[in-house]
Amino acid sequence: MSTVDLVRGGSRGVTSTLRAIGIARVLLRHRLDDFLKPTVLGPWLWLLKPVTPRRSGEGELPRGQRLRLALQELGPIFVKFGQVLSTRRDLLPPDIAQELTLLQDRVAPFPGEEARALIEAALGKPVSEIYSEFELTPLASASIAQVHAARLQDGREVVVKVLRPDIRKRINADIQLLRTLASLADRHHPNAEKIRAQEVVSEIEATLFAELDLQREGANASQMRRTWLGSDDLYVPEVFWDYSTETVLTMERVRGIPSDDVAALDAAGIDRKALAAKGVRVFYTQVFRDNFFHADAHAGNIWVDAERRDNPRFIAIDFGIVGQLDRRDQYYLAENFMAIFQRDYRRIAELHIEAGWMPSHIRIDELEAATRSVCEPYFTRPLSEISLGEVLVKLFKTAQRYELTLQPQLILLQKTLLNIEGVGRLLDPKLDIWAEARPVLERILRERYSPQRLGEEFRKRLPELITHAPDMPRLLHDFLAQQVRGQHSIHMRSEDLAELARISKAGQRQTVYAILGTGLMVVAAVLVGLDAGGPRLFGIPAAAGIAGLGAFGAFLAAWPRR
Repeated sequence: MSTVDLVRGGSRGVTSTLRAIGIARVLLRHRLDDFLKPTVLGPWLWLLKPVTPRRSGEGELPRGQRLRLALQELGPIFVKFGQVLSTRRDLLPPDIAQELTLLQDRVAPFPGEEARALIEAALGKPVSEIYSEFELTPLASASIAQVHAARLQDGREVVVKVLRPDIRKRINADIQLLRTLASLADRHHPNAEKIRAQEVVSEIEATLFAELDLQREGANASQMRRTWLGSDDLYVPEVFWDYSTETVLTMERVRGIPSDDVAALDAAGIDRKALAAKGVRVFYTQVFRDNFFHADAHAGNIWVDAERRDNPRFIAIDFGIVGQLDRRDQYYLAENFMAIFQRDYRRIAELHIEAGWMPSHIRIDELEAATRSVCEPYFTRPLSEISLGEVLVKLFKTAQRYELTLQPQLILLQKTLLNIEGVGRLLDPKLDIWAEARPVLERILRERYSPQRLGEEFRKRLPELITHAPDMPRLLHDFLAQQVRGQHSIHMRSEDLAELARISKAGQRQTVYAILGTGLMVVAAVLVGLDAGGPRLFGIPAAAGIAGLGAFGAFLAAWPRR
């Protein structure tokens, strides 16, 4: 390593150390000593305290509020850090998680002339050629970007979002500092395994850098608009791709009332009860029908169309954070909700294990009892007072004692669900969230697993089945030959599977039936695909007969072992 590199490395180290000391002093000013004691800075508090004046009267405030105020003082990146951290309710005490959701991402704007220069550099044209009007004073300014009002040459009103100058460099520097602090927490914090600081920093980094790509945000908005186009429930503004890049995003300008401004909604004559019910239905539809939900659904990003009184409609903006679940998690989450509706605690326990969220060695009866202890107290209340999001958070927290492992997207969904329910109850305090959510879930599950939908899925996969069909006879022959020669073996991955050795004979028999059944059904699919059922025997298409034999083989495979 060269002398220059060493000097640069030393300079970065000094800068990080000074920044860490600055952070410590801010936390001390807000009387957050407890956050520092378990860290490497703990022993140095006696040195920092005399040079750090305390905020008067702040010692009486709750710790969550003091932490929120400290993050706001530390600057925009730490505000964003707090917002992302608020989604990790599995890691934070409830009082802190709730308080961090109140962080407002508002910072002083940068000059409009500089924004115009950045837009021209990104789009390769003077602003006057792209927009007939462009307002230099921003409509809003946040830690990542700011927004300006403009008008296209054809007269349509738009908003132009532009990234802040040097934002990537600043985020990189703060992420490196957070990495340093996380490594200190890993080494010195007594609850390091529970906190998983490096994992949290990685999640923050991924979220921040996703928000730095405005083309990605535009794509999110475009997909959601396509899904809800013409809807009476949700409106998504149009993206103008000719005037958008990774650093500039031009979208249709929309106007509305923030969804938490009850006074303004009442003044506009909006039916709040109908609006609240729609909010719940929209969320569950996005999660379980579209598998694409707005995951930053606070009142600042969800407005209400002031022009529609009796049939109100939401307006969504800011699509930097969206959520998706894989098909397995989506299915198991829907089934969990239905089991909660039916108070089927055994089913909830089984689903957690089937989904792979929990290891298979967990005893079902213990998990069922723990689930019952969480859910039963809620059912003593009227349904209009029950928060499904709260129940889900408590279930996941209880299940953590039984080695629960969750994907970040499920945590994101938890946070969004709580936001939606919070807005819904603000609009209509007597909103029965269960009554609104259940029909949506039942309808979507019924449609998803209907014979028609299964037939569509089969047709989609038919080319793949046809491609692999020629290999089936050889694979089947090889497998049967192994059985005859006694060469077939089972690879054990756990001591728990040793029990399978005692019933391997029956298991192998069922495996043969399963493969025969699958092979015959694939052959039937090929015949259908090639010749509308193939030849006939006694007037019955051969494909139907082969499929029937395949189904019979699958039935034998599913017959319980004795």
